[in-house]
Amino acid sequence: MRVITGTARGRKLNTLEGRDVRPTTDQVKEAMFSIIQFEVEGAAVLDLFAGSGQLGIEALSRGARLAVFVEQSRKAQEMVRQNLQTTKLAEHSRVTAMDAIAYLQGCRDTFDIALLDPPYHSGLLEKALPLLAPKMSPGGVILCESALDEALPPKVGAFQIKKEYRYGKIKLTAYRIPEQNDTEE
Repeated sequence: MRVITGTARGRKLNTLEGRDVRPTTDQVKEAMFSIIQFEVEGAAVLDLFAGSGQLGIEALSRGARLAVFVEQSRKAQEMVRQNLQTTKLAEHSRVTAMDAIAYLQGCRDTFDIALLDPPYHSGLLEKALPLLAPKMSPGGVILCESALDEALPPKVGAFQIKKEYRYGKIKLTAYRIPEQNDTEE
C-alpha cells in the first residue's frame, strides 16, 4: 500500500494484518480520488473508519488542509499515527480514538469531504450517513466504499446519491446536495 500522488507520492504505508483487514485497493483509491480531484485542495476531510489512514493521508498528500481520522481500534490508531509520521503529514491531521457513531453524535466540525470505508455488510454506513449529513458543508461530498450488493439509502439529509461506480465486487457511492437545475430535470 502506498500514497499514489502529491507531496507524499510513493511513500509506503503500513497496514494491519489479519483476516478482518481489507485495505482499499490502489485501483479503487485512484477512482475515489479522480471523483473528487478538483475538490481536495484546501478541504477539511473526514476519514471515518480510518483503518491505516490511507484515504485521509492520500487527501492530505493532495493538498487537503485538514484530515480527521476516526478509528476505534488502538492498533489501527497507532498505525495511522505511524503513517502520518512517515509521510510527514501529521501536523495537518487529528486522530480521534473512538467509535465512529459516537464521534458523529458529538462532532461539532464541518467537513468538505467525507470518506467512509467501514467493514462490509456491517450496517455501519446506514447508521453513520444520517449523522454525518448535517456535519457536511453544503458543497461537500460523501464517498462510501461498500460491497457491490449492499443497498445504501438514496437520500440522507439534504444529500442524495449523485452516482455509483462499480469496480469488481466493490461499489463507490457519491452523495452530494443536488444543484437546483439537477432537481428540475
